[in-house]
Amino acid sequence: MADALYQRLQVALQTLDLTTMPLHLDHLASQAAKDNWTALEFLDALTQAELAGRAERDVKRKLRQAHFPFHKTLDEFDFAFQPAVNERQIRDLATMRFIAHAENILFLGPPGVGKTHLAVALGMCAILQGMSVLFYALPDLIQQLARDARADRLNQPLQALARPQLLILDEMGYFSLDKRSAQFLFQLISRRYQRGSIILTSNKSYSEWGDIFSDTVLAAALLDRLLHQSLTVNIRGSS
Repeated sequence: MADALYQRLQVALQTLDLTTMPLHLDHLASQAAKDNWTALEFLDALTQAELAGRAERDVKRKLRQAHFPFHKTLDEFDFAFQPAVNERQIRDLATMRFIAHAENILFLGPPGVGKTHLAVALGMCAILQGMSVLFYALPDLIQQLARDARADRLNQPLQALARPQLLILDEMGYFSLDKRSAQFLFQLISRRYQRGSIILTSNKSYSEWGDIFSDTVLAAALLDRLLHQSLTVNIRGSS
């Protein structure tokens, strides 16, 4: 009778798509018998195990979907090596309040000072708090959007890029944008304006963005949207 009940319970858990509960059923049942748990205490332990398992799977799924180039945390960032970076300020950003207000974060500085590390680390903090994140190196994104435009399907990817709560754009300024590419980027920034946060890294100061776009008017309009609700973090230090 006990074996039949056990099998029926296992089948029921699988049918209900409670995939973590069966993994914990045996040892929690043993612990419940040993410690004389009530039925509610046993059920609570099982459901908490299921919730923890689902949260872990959700984090793994969102990490895959984010397409980070690597996984780095804030604890791995050497704040002592980069004193220009205010650790307290960065830790405050990790609370993700800026996402709640659709604010943007812009990391500016020369190559090798940790801009991408900080952007990815904040993206991972967002995922751990249940948010959706997407990472793109800007050269790769521009190439993708150009292909989509040639195939007359630009609207769909722009909608997809507007959807995540946090979009990370890396490597602004490493190459100049032609007029069409600059317009793609302007459309994307405009779609996310006051709707979703952007973290952007660049090796160029704002005064040099006109050279990136070869169009000072378009650069000014794009900066106006990016900087309206934003925080700029200038990093001046060694590579």
